[in-house]
Amino acid sequence: MGVAVRLSTISKKFGGFFANRNISLSVEEGTIHALVGENGAGKSTLTKIIYGIHQPTSGELFINGKAVKFNSPRDAIRSGIGMVHQHFMLVPELSVAENIILGNEPCRLFQPIPLKKSKSLILSDAEAYGLAIDPDAFVGNLSVGEQQRVEILKLLFRHASIMIFDEPTAVLTPAETEHFFATLRSLRDKGKTIILITHKLDEVLAVADVVSVMRRGEMVGTIPASSATKAELAQMMVGRNLLLRVTNPPASPGKTILSINKLGFRTKKGVERLHDFTLNIRAGEIYGIAGVEGNGQSELLQTLWGLVPEGTIIGGEARLKEHSLIGLFPADIAGMGVSHIPEDRLRHAVISNYTVSENLFFGRHREHLFHQGLGFNTEAINRYTEEMISDYALSCSSPDRQPLTALSGGNQQKIVLARELNRPAISLLLLAQPSRGVDIGAIETIHQKIIEARMSGIAILLLSSELEEIIALSTRIGCLYKGSIRHEFSQEEVELKRDSTYEFQKEIGFYIT
Repeated sequence: MGVAVRLSTISKKFGGFFANRNISLSVEEGTIHALVGENGAGKSTLTKIIYGIHQPTSGELFINGKAVKFNSPRDAIRSGIGMVHQHFMLVPELSVAENIILGNEPCRLFQPIPLKKSKSLILSDAEAYGLAIDPDAFVGNLSVGEQQRVEILKLLFRHASIMIFDEPTAVLTPAETEHFFATLRSLRDKGKTIILITHKLDEVLAVADVVSVMRRGEMVGTIPASSATKAELAQMMVGRNLLLRVTNPPASPGKTILSINKLGFRTKKGVERLHDFTLNIRAGEIYGIAGVEGNGQSELLQTLWGLVPEGTIIGGEARLKEHSLIGLFPADIAGMGVSHIPEDRLRHAVISNYTVSENLFFGRHREHLFHQGLGFNTEAINRYTEEMISDYALSCSSPDRQPLTALSGGNQQKIVLARELNRPAISLLLLAQPSRGVDIGAIETIHQKIIEARMSGIAILLLSSELEEIIALSTRIGCLYKGSIRHEFSQEEVELKRDSTYEFQKEIGFYIT
C-alpha cells in the first residue's frame, strides 16, 4: 500500500496562536486512521487543511505522493477527498438524491439533470456498501443515522477515495454506531482511506487500524490500534495518567426527594413531548436517563426548572418532597434546594465575557454569606473563589480579571458544577450533559465531584447522550423513548452490569430505539 495523505511539518497560525505546529503525519491507503486529542488539540484544524477549508501557514501537503495546495474544498474534492462534518450539511426540504447531487450535478449548464441515472448510481453504491436508503425520501424525514448514510453516499457519488469523518458517532444510537462501523470497514476493505476524528477511545480501539494522538497543536505519536490501550491513549492526550472510570461505591438511598407521576408535556402546537412520564429519585442516588436526544429530555428539564414555554399544557405531577414544582419560576425552585446544570452552559449557565469570579458568584448573590452592610463582602467572595479554584482544579490565573472565554470548555463546566454543587441546603441536582464539550482530563474531576455529591446525600437526575457516562455514574437507569420511561434498570442490575460496559450499552440501546 502507498501513502494516501502525507503532511510534512505543517503549521497553522491564527494571529499569534499556533493551532498546529510542525505536524508530520502519514496516512496509509486502505486504512482507518483515527485522530484523537482533547478539545483544542488541533484535530479539526488539521483535517480542515487536508480538506482545503484552511491553508497552512507553512509546511507541505501530499495526496497520493503529489504535492498539492488547496485553496478551497472544491480543490480537495477534485483530488478525491471528501469530508462528513459533525453537523451534517444537508437540505431537509430536498430529497436524498437531490442532496447527493447538489453541487456536483452531472450535466452541463442549461442541460436537464439526469435524475433517473443518478438515482441508479446512488442505489448501486448504497447496495455495495450496505447503506440502505430511499433516493426519493425527503432528508427532513430521515433519522440521524439515515442522514449520515446520505452524507457517505455524497462522498461515494463524488468518487472520494479519502474520507474524513468528524465525530461521526456523536449523535448516533448504539445500533446506528454498530452499523456505521460496519460501513467504515466495508469502505476500507474496498480500498477507501478513512480519517476518523473522535474523542471516544472505546470506538477508536474497536474500529481503527492506526491511531495518532495530538496535544496542544502538536503530534504526540502514532501507534497501531491493535497494540494500544485506553489508558495509554488517554495519557498521551493529556500528558499524565488518568482515572478513566470514576470509582462508584454502592449507594444507600434515603427518602424520596423527587417524585414524578404521569407527567405530560404538550406544546402550544399540540405536539406531545412527554407522556405518562413516571419516576422517583431518592436522597443519595443518581437516576440516569438514557435516550436518543429529542425524546423529551429538554422538555423534562424545562418542566422541573420552571422554564416552560408559554402555551404549553402540563399534566400530571412533579414534586420535590411534598411541594409541587409545576408552575413555579426558577428562583422559587432554586430557593427550595434545587440546583440546575443545563444542557447548554454557554446559553443558560454562564456569561462568557464576565470574569471567572463573577461566573462562580452568579445566582448566589442573594446569600447572606456574601453581603456586608448594603454591599457585597469582597473578602468572602474572594475566599469562596479561591476555595472553588482549589477544590475543582480550575486552571485560571486571575479569576477577578480573566474572562470565561479564556478558559477551556472543561474549566467552564467545572465552574458551573462548583457553583451549583456548593449552594447551601441542596437536596436535588438536575444535571444535563455534564461532559459535553469537555476535555478528557476535566471529565475525571467532574465525575468525581458528581459521585461525591451523591455520597453526601444529594438526589441527582442525570441526563446524558453518552451511554458510557450514564453507566459509570448512575445508581438506577431509566430508558427514555418517545416521552416516557420504557424500561428501568434497578440498582442491583446496574451494579452487576457496570463492568461489561460495551454489552450493557447494547442492551440499553434496545430500549431507547
